[in-house]
Amino acid sequence: MKTQEKAVSINRAENRFELENYGQLSFIAYTPKDEKTLVLTHTEVPFKQEGAGLGSQLVEGTLEYIEKYNLEIIPSCSFVAAYLKNHPEYNRLISQEYRKKV
Repeated sequence: MKTQEKAVSINRAENRFELENYGQLSFIAYTPKDEKTLVLTHTEVPFKQEGAGLGSQLVEGTLEYIEKYNLEIIPSCSFVAAYLKNHPEYNRLISQEYRKKV
């Protein structure tokens, strides 16, 4: 199943970035570390929609939001970490403090 590009939104009440597709919700959960840094902790895509590119679309939309608002991330979610490994152009968004530890 191929999906159309849809907008990623932020749900501050639930601490997650969300992407809705055909009534199904995909999300990246986060925990604020400080005023400037979000720890991306978990990515979830509905089972029936896996493999359709939603996870990558969700990560990209999240990273665009992070960049737009001059925030930084700590990628503790393995899916986000793998995405960053394949898209090093977004490594500039990784917290400097985190980079020193890795």
